[in-house]
This record gives sequence, C-alpha cells and structure tokens, in this order.
Amino acid sequence: MRVLISGGAGYIGSTVASACQDAGIEPVILDSLVTGRREFAEGRVFYEGDISDGPLIDKIFAENPDIEVVVHCAALIVVPDSVADPIGYYRANVSKSLEFVDHLIRNGCKRMIFSSSASIYRAGDDHTVDEDSPLAPQSPYARTKAVCEAMFADISAGRPIKILSLRYFNPIGADPKMRTGLQLRRPSHALGKMIEAYEDRVPFQVTGTAYPTRDGSGIRDYIHVWDLATAHVAALRRFDALDTDVINLGTGAGTTVRELVEAFNRVVDRPIEVVEAPARPGDVAGAYTRTDRARRLLNWKAGHSVEEGIRHSLEWAALRDSRLDD
Repeated sequence: MRVLISGGAGYIGSTVASACQDAGIEPVILDSLVTGRREFAEGRVFYEGDISDGPLIDKIFAENPDIEVVVHCAALIVVPDSVADPIGYYRANVSKSLEFVDHLIRNGCKRMIFSSSASIYRAGDDHTVDEDSPLAPQSPYARTKAVCEAMFADISAGRPIKILSLRYFNPIGADPKMRTGLQLRRPSHALGKMIEAYEDRVPFQVTGTAYPTRDGSGIRDYIHVWDLATAHVAALRRFDALDTDVINLGTGAGTTVRELVEAFNRVVDRPIEVVEAPARPGDVAGAYTRTDRARRLLNWKAGHSVEEGIRHSLEWAALRDSRLDD
C-alpha cells in the first residue's frame, strides 16, 4: 500500500509516516515546510509544496498512481495564534483543505483520513466525551476543524470519496526510535513548557486554575504520539470495512495539568516548581475520551503511559538540536 501524507514533515505526520514504514506501508510526503522539517522527510518520497497547489497534486498522483489513501495532517494548530490570526487559520485549515480535497477527487482518490481534533467537543460535567457528544468549538482553531468535518461530510455524501475523521486528543512524546519529535525548540503546550522550565531552572506556570476540574487546572487526554500513529495504521488497514466517519483517538484517561507536573517530577532528577497564572486566550477546561469505538472498529488502544510520553519528550528535547539544522 502507498499513502500520501499531507503535512508529513510535521510532528504527527512524520510519526505516522514512520509507523506506516514500519508496517510495510510506503508513505509519500507532501509538506510546504511552513512548520514541517525537511529532515523529517529524508529517505522518503517527498514533494515540497502547498496542499492547494492543483498542478502539484496532479504531479504527485501522476508519478505515484498507486496511492490508495490520503492522510491529511497539514494544518496550523496553535490555539492562541488562531485567536490572534483567525483569517490566516481559516485560510490555511479550511480554504486550502477544500482545494486539496477537490484536487484529490479530480485525481481519482476515493479514501481520505482527516486529522481532526477533540477541541471541537463540548464536554459533559464529568469531562468525558465520545463520538456522539455535542460539539461546541471554543477557538478559531477548533472551529476550523469543525467546519472542515462538516464540509467533508457534505462532499463525501455527493462525491465518490469516503472521508474518516480521526479526532486527536493531546499528543505527547516522540517516535520511540527518535527518528522524529516536536520540531519546535520551545513548544507552547503544557509539556513543552514544563521541559522549558526544567531546562531553564525556572518555575512552570499553570495557566488557568479555576476550571471545574478536581484540582482547578485544565484536564486533557495525553496520548503518546506513537500510539496515535499506530492508530492510523489500523485505520488504513481497516478503512473499507469501517462503518463510521468519526473515531476518537485518546487513552480514555484524564490528566490535569497539576497531575502532569507530578508525573513529570517522577521522571526527572530535579523537580520543577509551579506558579499559577491566568488562562491563555482560547483555552478551555478540557476533556478526555471514552474509547469504545476505537477498540471495536480498529482493534486498537493506547499502549504508552503518560510517564513514557514525558520520558520520550525529554529524550527528544536533548537530541533535537543535533538532529535539526537550526
């Protein structure tokens, strides 16, 4: 099987590509390198360019006519940035995705997996969700994902393409073989900020301490990026037999930010201190998923602990500058 991965030189896309290779599936990478890294595409069939570039998509399919499925990971993903630049986010995530799927259909593509997000949910009082939970995206980034899902549902209803949305929860960690990891030196999510605080020997800021959670800090479902990647392999293998267009990918367990700090301090040799700070623009209390559908349809469940995700993140952070050019 050969698979086209848009955004395949990014954090998640490159890890999906590695999992595909390990499973005997050949990845073809398309990435504009706006946030992706050329190093993550080394040794793979790679096309540099934009998903909205029709002639480039035509070229990819002409040169790789055996592509059976597309995994669409290309997107901008930083919530506060989406609040500051909603036009840029709607253009990159919605407008270009519309152009992309149009080009795919023109080239005879009949299967696509879309990288969606759990941020589109409205969580219940217990902070759990499943695929049938109500949607209430709270940031421009989250709304771009919800708009894309609705758009793709309309397209797949009227055109010869099936689109499966995999709603990601909160990826952490790195490829356990250390082929790829977070490309940013200073990532903005909670674990990235913890690593930064650890390296700089400064306190870690818990942003938001008045949420209706068990300790007031936000709650998330932290899933190891390799587990996320292996779920894609399972979806690729079972794509035609799936009787749904949405599957959540998470661990089924909620971890608050304060609990993530405790797990971090169990892994490192020198604990970080904590200070409280206001919530960031666009942030929400959070949620974690019930995992019944992924287990039933993909025969998949997450296998790595939060501590393993932290350990692999720290290992990658120590290696990053030797692997990447800047």
